[in-house]
Amino acid sequence: MLTRRTLLTATAAAALAPRRLWASSTLTLGSLQIDTLSDGNLVLPGDFILGGMPQEEMQAIVAKYGLPTDQLTPPCNVTLLRDGTNTVLFDVGAGPDFQPSAGKLMEALDAMGMSVEDITHVLFTHGHPDHLWGLLDDFDEPMFPNAEYMIGQAEFDYWTNPDTVNSIGEARTTFAVGAARRLGVIADTVRLLADGEEPLPGVTARLTPGHTPGHLAFELAGPTPAMVLGDCIGNHHVAFERPDWASGSDQDADLAAKTRVALLDRLASDGHAIIGYHLPAGGIGRVERADVGYRFLEDV
Repeated sequence: MLTRRTLLTATAAAALAPRRLWASSTLTLGSLQIDTLSDGNLVLPGDFILGGMPQEEMQAIVAKYGLPTDQLTPPCNVTLLRDGTNTVLFDVGAGPDFQPSAGKLMEALDAMGMSVEDITHVLFTHGHPDHLWGLLDDFDEPMFPNAEYMIGQAEFDYWTNPDTVNSIGEARTTFAVGAARRLGVIADTVRLLADGEEPLPGVTARLTPGHTPGHLAFELAGPTPAMVLGDCIGNHHVAFERPDWASGSDQDADLAAKTRVALLDRLASDGHAIIGYHLPAGGIGRVERADVGYRFLEDV
């Protein structure tokens, strides 16, 4: 069931530093306990997501949510799953090298009373910086020393292919370099997943391509099933109301739109809970059909 959202406040390390408020949304699925931990937020030019869309209609949609169109600051929600045996992270945040507003996962874990040694598994949805770049510590060793790491086979192959840096486009060249370096560190031990595979009991990998070539979402079994979305549904406004629109944030915009259309239809029909990396208020909620497209219903 969906339970009330709680707020966790992490104490800043420096006495004069501001206190950071962490939103932790909680979802219980049978024996599974799920929390979302804030890695901070991104600061993006609006065109990175909204460019190329029908401008007048897009602006009307975004205005309904009280958002500007010149700059967006989506939250980053890292999913933590505990089943009594395993302690699992879905993605690891941005780390310190991407944007100063992100990379706050260590503070969030500390606020939960947890350490990096507690994590037994890390499952990656995809290889973009805000999901992967928190993988390594200051010594280029895996941040979570006791964890088994898993990523989709197609996703791993894409980011470790030497040709990717030359084909991904100039704006994303650093994405390719950064992903290849980090995945190279765990290349000999990482577990590569196929569509439909169950990496852990009650967790099934679902290929949801387009945002990246091998993007995975993860379906969680329970009385009310849930899905960890990653970025296959990347925001709570245009992605829901007009999932058929191409978005500049997707590497294959047409394929990503087809994925969104099919996935939102299924999620609304089946009544799944969803956990979205860039959805508001901790990212946990549901999908509801609307007169046009769908709407995101927050955890209540």
